[in-house]
Amino acid sequence: MSVQIPRGTQDILPGKVEYWQFVEQKAREICRAFNYQEIRTPMFEHTELFQRGVGETTDIVQKEMYTFQDRGERSLTLRPEGTAAVGRSYVTHKMFGSPTQPTKLFYIGPMFRYERPQAGRFRQFVQFGIEALGVNDPSIDAEVLALLMTFYQSLGLKKIKLVVNSLGDTESRQAHREALVNHFSPRIEEFCSDCQNRLYKNPLRILDCKKDRDHELMATSPSILEYLNDYSKEYFETVQQYLTDLNIEYVVDPTLVRGLDYYNHTAFELMSEAEGFGAITTLCGGGRYNGLIQEIGGPETPGIGFALSIERLLAALEAEGVELPVETGVDCYVVTLGDAAKAKSVSIVNTLRQAGFVAEKDYQDKKVKGQFKAADRLQAKYVVVLGDDELAKNIVNVKNMSLGTQEEVALDQLVAYLQKQS
Repeated sequence: MSVQIPRGTQDILPGKVEYWQFVEQKAREICRAFNYQEIRTPMFEHTELFQRGVGETTDIVQKEMYTFQDRGERSLTLRPEGTAAVGRSYVTHKMFGSPTQPTKLFYIGPMFRYERPQAGRFRQFVQFGIEALGVNDPSIDAEVLALLMTFYQSLGLKKIKLVVNSLGDTESRQAHREALVNHFSPRIEEFCSDCQNRLYKNPLRILDCKKDRDHELMATSPSILEYLNDYSKEYFETVQQYLTDLNIEYVVDPTLVRGLDYYNHTAFELMSEAEGFGAITTLCGGGRYNGLIQEIGGPETPGIGFALSIERLLAALEAEGVELPVETGVDCYVVTLGDAAKAKSVSIVNTLRQAGFVAEKDYQDKKVKGQFKAADRLQAKYVVVLGDDELAKNIVNVKNMSLGTQEEVALDQLVAYLQKQS
C-alpha cells in the first residue's frame, strides 16, 4: 500500500511551481515599491494567540485550527492566518518603539485550516498579506488598497471588483450591535446554532453566516452606515476620496462585514467576476483594526492589512486566461561525442553556470541524436556540440536552436559569445 498525500494538500511540481515563484516575486517587488518589509514568523504559535487574536467566536478558532500538545504539554496551533502572528512579533520585538511609523510589513507563507477542501481551497494554503501598524490615517487605508490593486492588475487580472464598507469606530459599532440584537432576537430560533450563539457575543458575525444568508431578516438587517457617527462618516468619506484620486474603482457595500470585535472603519474585499470562477468569488479580504495589539499584550495600536490566497489568485488567472511570462527551459545544452569530450563537458557546464547561464548536459550516455532530443525537450536556446576532434582544436560548434544557424567558437570564448548573443 502506497502512502497517499493528506486530504486538502497538494504537491506543486516543476512546470507549475514557476507560476508560484513568479507571483511571489511580483508581490515582493510591489511591496518594495510601497516600502513594506518582509517578516517571517513561526509556522506554529501558542494556541492562546489565535484564540485571543482571531476570536473565540470565529469558525477558524471553533472549527478549523490544527491544535496539538507538545511534549511539554503546551497547546500549540499551526497558524491559520498571518495577522495574529505578525501582531505577536510586533509586540515581542517592541516595534512600536521605532521612531519610524507606521511599521509596514508583509508575509508570504503556508497557513493551515481544517475545512472542507474544494476548488481553490486547501487545508494547507499559501497566504500573501500585509500589515501597516501604528497610525490612524485614511491615507494609509488608501495606500493598502492601492498596493492590493497594483498587485492584481500587474499580473493581468481585469475582471475584478473592489468592495468597501465602513464598520465605524467603537461608538458606531456599539450602536449598530444593539440594533442587530433587536433585529434578530425575536426570530433567532430560525437561525443556525452558530448564529444563535453569536447573537449576544458578536451579532455582526450573523451577517457573515453562509447557512442563513438567504433568510429574509438578512436582507432587512440594519446597515452599519446608518449608525456611523460624524467622525466615522468623515473618515470613510476621506478614504473614498483618496480612492477616487488614485483612480481606483470601487463599490460601497453596506452588508460587507469583518466579524471580529477589533475591526473598525475601513473593511474591504476583492472579488473575481470571471466567468466560471466558482460560487465563492472572494479573492482577498482585509480591513482596519484596533484592539488586536492590546489583546495580545501590546500598547494600543491601530492597524490595517489584507490577506490573499495564492491558490485562489492562480485560479482567477486561469479563469481569465491570463498566461504569466514565466521563464522555462535552459539557455544551453552541451552535446558530446567521445569519452574525452564527455569528461570535458563537466567543466564546460560548470563554467556556463558560474557565468549565469542555465546549462545542462547528458548523464545517461545517450547517442548524439538522443542528446539533441533531450535539448529539445528542455527547450534549449543553444546547443554546444563538442567531439574529441573539436576538443583537440579547443573549439565548439554552437547551434542557435530558434534560427537553426551554427557557428564555430573558440572554447575559451564560449561564455563571451553566448553573453553577446543574449
